[in-house]
Amino acid sequence: MTSEQIAHGVGPDRLDIAYRRHGHSGDPAAVLIMGIAAQLVNWPPEFIRALTDRGLQVIVFDNRDTGRSTHLDSAPADLSAVQAGDLTSVSYTLSDMAADTVGLMDHLGIRAAHLVGASMGGAIAQTIAIEHPDRTLSLSSMMSTTGAPEVGAAHPDVMAALFGEPPVTTREEEAARAIRAATVVGSPAYPPDPAAIARRAGIAYDRSHDIAGITRNAVAVVASGDRTGALRTLKIPTLVIHGRADRMCDPSGGRATAAAIPGAQLELIDGMGHDIPAPLYDRIADLIAENARRSDHLQFKTRAPSTHTP
Repeated sequence: MTSEQIAHGVGPDRLDIAYRRHGHSGDPAAVLIMGIAAQLVNWPPEFIRALTDRGLQVIVFDNRDTGRSTHLDSAPADLSAVQAGDLTSVSYTLSDMAADTVGLMDHLGIRAAHLVGASMGGAIAQTIAIEHPDRTLSLSSMMSTTGAPEVGAAHPDVMAALFGEPPVTTREEEAARAIRAATVVGSPAYPPDPAAIARRAGIAYDRSHDIAGITRNAVAVVASGDRTGALRTLKIPTLVIHGRADRMCDPSGGRATAAAIPGAQLELIDGMGHDIPAPLYDRIADLIAENARRSDHLQFKTRAPSTHTP
């Protein structure tokens, strides 16, 4: 594993992007893309290790307005206006975030990668596959949707529980909020470890706490619209993973994504919510590696299980 680094002048907007690189540099690259309000530290180390053990090098990074990457502090962020159809406050879209990811690949010398996205990260990965097909070897879209308004919506009580509270102002409040959120959107069949959630939330809070940045990410998602038609043009190995118990992004989003992409494999997992539970790390890593092997561009081998922590 490389230590955390900052790539400067990334992509068309010349941003700073914080990243970490795991595994063997000669192995095919899997670029993992996180969702709204989530940082590179939100990828569980054991899940990353499961992927590197299957012969992938893994790149994780902070999206713009997240973590230690560039925050567009002077940009507007009016989610309510955008939801009402007023796009004047849109600072960027998922296309810009896709270009950030491709720019990071340029910085790392990665010609093409296996894309793995979770939630908003799944939407970004889909956008890369659509707009940068020559940079995409395979696509794994997890707990995400097509952008069509009739699918993938959060349950109303979830939105009230997650966003009906006043903003947190301390590390301790953020840890408590993260635990509450996990009980609302997590996997009912795989109860999370509150101590692990609090620890990870504290690490993320120490790296960055930017509520306006989270809102700008959300604006980008809404403003980017429906990708269904464009998804029908994809010709790459595609895996769609969705929890049947996902209340943050209804499973209809995953079904619609798989239905739109020719030849996509849909895996609906019982008892899984809007997270990646520890008991499912190996199963999900197997699915991602198997999908990557469907690509004709690169061959790789499964490695002996590692004993180090990424």
